[in-house]
Amino acid sequence: MFLRLMRTMFVIFLVLSILSLITILPANLTGDGNATGLSRLTMGNVKADSNNLWVHIVFFMVFVAWVMHTIFGELKVYTRLRIWWLTNPTHASKVGASTVLVSTLPTPLIENEGKLSSMFDMFPGGVRQVIVNRNCSKLEKIVSERNDFVGKLEKALTTYAVKCEKAHAKSVKKGVAYVAPKQPMTRASNIPFKGPKLDAFEFYSTQIASRNQSICEMSGDKEQYKRQSSAFVLFRKQLAAHMAAQTVLDYKPFSMSSVSLDINPDDIIWSNLNMNPYDRRIRGYISLAATIGLVIVWTILTAALVSLVSIENLKKIPALSDMSDSKWFGLFSGIVPAVLLAVLMALLPMILRLLLRLEGTTRVSEVNLRLLHRFYFFQVWNIYLVTIFSTALLTILTETASNPAKILELIPTEVPKSATPILVYVLLLAFTGAAKEILQISRLVLRYVLPLLFAKTPRAIVNAEKPAEFDWGVSIPVHSLIFLMGFSYSFISPLVNCFVAAYFGLFYLVYRYQFLYVYNDANWVTGGLSFPKAIQQIMVGVYISEVYILLMMVAKLVAADGVNANGILRVIFTGLTLLLTIFAHSYINDAYLPIINYLPV
Repeated sequence: MFLRLMRTMFVIFLVLSILSLITILPANLTGDGNATGLSRLTMGNVKADSNNLWVHIVFFMVFVAWVMHTIFGELKVYTRLRIWWLTNPTHASKVGASTVLVSTLPTPLIENEGKLSSMFDMFPGGVRQVIVNRNCSKLEKIVSERNDFVGKLEKALTTYAVKCEKAHAKSVKKGVAYVAPKQPMTRASNIPFKGPKLDAFEFYSTQIASRNQSICEMSGDKEQYKRQSSAFVLFRKQLAAHMAAQTVLDYKPFSMSSVSLDINPDDIIWSNLNMNPYDRRIRGYISLAATIGLVIVWTILTAALVSLVSIENLKKIPALSDMSDSKWFGLFSGIVPAVLLAVLMALLPMILRLLLRLEGTTRVSEVNLRLLHRFYFFQVWNIYLVTIFSTALLTILTETASNPAKILELIPTEVPKSATPILVYVLLLAFTGAAKEILQISRLVLRYVLPLLFAKTPRAIVNAEKPAEFDWGVSIPVHSLIFLMGFSYSFISPLVNCFVAAYFGLFYLVYRYQFLYVYNDANWVTGGLSFPKAIQQIMVGVYISEVYILLMMVAKLVAADGVNANGILRVIFTGLTLLLTIFAHSYINDAYLPIINYLPV
């Protein structure tokens, strides 16, 4: 569905580019405004009382209707595919498909598995098994130690085998008797040079055998491990699991309020399974506050970096004042802010993921799904509203400080000027982003360079050669942001549509190759639940675009020589478009969201 989403956005902007160049561009050029340069191609060149504004309104209304129609069609296809995936025998026959993870269990149910089982027996087919999670940190520690010794033994054996092979080849070449190299030695202590030297093979083998014995003894008695406030409930029928996930299980606040479907052991965050519901709530509030603080810090940081490399500020530096007229100086001030912004945004997802895990989220897939929205709104604020519009907003605020009534007069002329930073950002991501995606420099280093230097065992080589995994939680918000940028300026600057169409077309071709030959998405176990979240992000772009055109029409009405019926009608039509979109969005939420998450009867 991700490739289908990219193809859909490419088709949207391809059609939008053709239509806007035929309709909007001539209307802007003949708008009789006083704009110069590239600004003549934008809506800022259209006079406030010009009838050319109707071209923008009709074009925008028709295209919003077509985008909503496209969304309806894609959701119909997605719904069929989602139900097919849920009922497909390959998926439905898995144990995880008929299993739910119930968190925040009350104490009586934690201590009584039979009572917990009888509570869920009301669902079709009944319960096959109930497994209350236990704190096995001691056992986990011993298993980890055993695995460390296994790795050390494997490395020692491999290194010794390579030495023996080289010694044998050397003896054959010289025609002398083969002499086996000395066996590797080690010390029992982790402190360097402490303790006597021991035979590495014998020491590691002894330690592995000792750990295996301890693991067998500790695994035999599960009652020695403390029960946790979560449990896996295995049903006999898949439908029972989906019904249980939709049921209110307890009347007490927050008790058994978290029920997860389609369980995969590799997807579980085991350290978060024994969290108190109130502790989870408090952590959530702290995480939200930390995210808001992060937004503020990132806003200051990005604004400082962008202003630092702006051409006006660089001219103030004595050492660079003589270079200010150079064409390379202008190129530097145009590209470097976008590059610095991209670097800052690359660091952000790691911090947001950490905050989401600290909230007590029980599954990695839930972390990624929640990251989709959090990272998207973070980008909308920091990249779109703060960075790109900072110049226009600063001009409007400084010009209207003494006369606030001029705000609406400046919006039609200053906002279109922000099209240039959007073009630069889209072009940067289209070409450098697509090139980086298909080149995969980090994976290239990890797979081919580092193994030559550090991967000395078969296990290390296999791990280094594992296929890369696509980062859905980060990539989808980036593309949704580009959709927002393009659609919000579709009626203001038609050239933006062409570049955004090229962006999605290029990335569609790149991703089609990557998913066929590069990426391994077996661990993304949500069954396509990221697609409806991407649709919601597209709707945000539509709403912001409608607010823009409404503000532009209001500003044009105020800036005209006098309030006229023509201007009022333009405001009414744009407001009506926003209202109809709200109704359409409400229909989407009511018609499709209930059948997306759960299996219908």
